[in-house]
Amino acid sequence: MSTVGPTGNVLIVEDEPEIRRFVHHALATEGLQVYEAGTLQRGLVEAGMRKPDLVIVDLGLPDGEGTDLVRALRAWTQVPVLVLSARGAEAQKIAALDAGADDYLTKPFSVGEMLARVRALLRRSLRGAGQAPPLLVLGNVQVDLTARSVTKHGAAVHLTPIEFRLLTCLVANAGRVMTYQHLVREIWGPTYGEQTHYARIVMQHLRQKLEDDAAQPRFLMTEIGIGYRLALP
Repeated sequence: MSTVGPTGNVLIVEDEPEIRRFVHHALATEGLQVYEAGTLQRGLVEAGMRKPDLVIVDLGLPDGEGTDLVRALRAWTQVPVLVLSARGAEAQKIAALDAGADDYLTKPFSVGEMLARVRALLRRSLRGAGQAPPLLVLGNVQVDLTARSVTKHGAAVHLTPIEFRLLTCLVANAGRVMTYQHLVREIWGPTYGEQTHYARIVMQHLRQKLEDDAAQPRFLMTEIGIGYRLALP
C-alpha cells in the first residue's frame, strides 16, 4: 500500500539524469504519476501541459536558475514547489522560499524525508493552496478556526490574538516552510519584516501551550535559520 496517501501528478525539473531517475523511481513506487524535464524552459512547458499537483525543482538548471522557474510558476499557479538542491547556504534557501517555493531539501537527502515532505505538500495541494481547513487535529490538539478555539486533551487552551494569528498562518500553509520575515510581515505588518525575534518569541509560547514537549516538537517545526513549518500528522 502506498504511504504517500493522496494520489497525484508530480513534475521533476532536474538536469542530472541520475537524480531524475532516482526521484522518479521513489515517487512512482508510491503510486504517483511522474513527469520529467531537464531544463527551465521545458519545465515551464510541462507544468502548463501536465497541470501537476507538485513540482520538484533543482536550483542549478542549464538555462537558468530554479528560482526563476518558481517565480514564473507563481505568475499563474499556486502549485506547491519542493526545491531539491546541493546549495545549502541559508541565504540561498531563503531566496528560494521568498521566490515562492514551499519547501527546501538539501542534497544529499534520504528517500524517507523526501517522501514525507512530498506527502505534506500533496495534502496541501489537494485541499487547495493557502486555504486553512476549518478544523484541524494535531495529535491531542484540536484547532477550530471557525470558532477561533483550541483544545488540548479536550480542555480549552487560551491563546493570545498574536499567538492565534501565527497558528492560523501556519495552518493555512501546512507543510510549507514559512520564513521568519514572511510570518512577521503577515502578523505585525510590512514595516516589521526584519524583527524576526518577534516570531521566535511567539512560537516559543505556542509550543509551551500546544506541544507535549516544547523542546522536541512534533508539529510546530523549526527550519533552522529559515523559519517554521507546521508538520501534519
